[in-house]
Amino acid sequence: MLLAIDAGNTNVVFALLRERDIVARWRIATDPRRTADEYAVWLFQLLSLEGYAMADVDAVMIATVVPRALHNLQVLSEKYFRVTALVAGQAPVEWGIELDVEQPSSVGADRVINAIAAHHLYDGDLIVIDFGTATTFDVVDYGGAYKGGIIAPGINLSLDALVAAAAKLPKIAIAPPESRSVIGRTTEAQMHIGVFWGYVAMMEGLVARMRAEIGRPARVISTGGLAVLFDEHSSIFDAIAPDLTITGLSLLYQRSLKN
Repeated sequence: MLLAIDAGNTNVVFALLRERDIVARWRIATDPRRTADEYAVWLFQLLSLEGYAMADVDAVMIATVVPRALHNLQVLSEKYFRVTALVAGQAPVEWGIELDVEQPSSVGADRVINAIAAHHLYDGDLIVIDFGTATTFDVVDYGGAYKGGIIAPGINLSLDALVAAAAKLPKIAIAPPESRSVIGRTTEAQMHIGVFWGYVAMMEGLVARMRAEIGRPARVISTGGLAVLFDEHSSIFDAIAPDLTITGLSLLYQRSLKN
């Protein structure tokens, strides 16, 4: 079985796959100081709860945007799963798609993997929106080439910055306002409107501009924890793909077997 590991800025997601089917997934806060032994203790217990053992894992595939986290994840694979981890974007796991941007090496692994998975799952030109620490908008053309995109502050990051910089503003939850009015009558209501509807307006505006620049119909695919929440309050999404990155890792692993 394949253990796919997606190490992001906020969380590390572990997914156990049989063929391309996800049979279990877990997440833990990203901490580059976390040792391979700490990961192993945590994973051993979770695998056991799902009826699996460490010996059931015969391959490990890692994607990370946190370089300092990579070494301990590689040690985890070597020491506890007895396999050399494959790292997305590093030989022998090449991307296999064109990165049609000025600095291909600077594109985050998660964004390339999402592009690969989105092109595999959906036809035509695509805009992939990933709600993470940052919210990224990525354009994938009908031939599967990555054409570039946008990086915006994630909604939680925006809210944290607002609260940190304004002493009298309270901490609020990320949730839609109770009404669709955009004239708030309390401080909390005004914050909800500004953060939530402001974010929806930002997404809708950027997607409209991207579609106009692409010049062809483009489907919008969303992924990440807040995708479902925003889907309920905006009509811009054509599909929700919560496991897009894990799907991409699985595709890369399957390709590596053929090389």
